[in-house]
Amino acid sequence: MAIEVVPGWMAGLEEEDVTFIKKFLLASGSLKEMARQYEVTYPTVRLRLDRLIQRIELSESAERDPFIALVKQLAINEKLDFDTAKILIHAYKKTKPEEGI
Repeated sequence: MAIEVVPGWMAGLEEEDVTFIKKFLLASGSLKEMARQYEVTYPTVRLRLDRLIQRIELSESAERDPFIALVKQLAINEKLDFDTAKILIHAYKKTKPEEGI
């Protein structure tokens, strides 16, 4: 059965990210094999995978809270350091009323 609706996290990926995921699956999740295919070091492939994971997580959190998603995106794109991002998110959460009350 084919997917009728593309999930939001997948729709937001760039073509090169989809290609990376396909190669990763075909390599049975071997980062060593991915490094060989891309002719880069293992840490380079690991960093690319980590950033892809962050983008996917970000797209899911964007649906819940656009401000937090923006701060995380700035940190991922190295426009804002992670410590500052944590401080901003923490301060923002303190200003919001608690959910579920």
